[in-house]
Amino acid sequence: MSKNNTSANQANNLFGKQNYLLMLAGLVVLALGFFLMAGGKSSDPNVFNEKDVYSARRITVAPILIMAGFVLEIVAIMWKPKQAKTN
Repeated sequence: MSKNNTSANQANNLFGKQNYLLMLAGLVVLALGFFLMAGGKSSDPNVFNEKDVYSARRITVAPILIMAGFVLEIVAIMWKPKQAKTN
């Protein structure tokens, strides 16, 4: 491929490498948030364990991580990659 074709292909790409890395980081943060929110199954369905259901991890930490993951995804989509200088 010639140098002109390579620069034309790069100009046509919607996202740059940094966008994809930010999207991947956002997905990891989202997955971690959902993983922390999961669980709480009781061995006895007739017993309500308040400590498992209303733990700080599930009520506070996990939703914050999920919201941060969504914000990171929005930033990754909106981030405009820097254009390479052409000669």
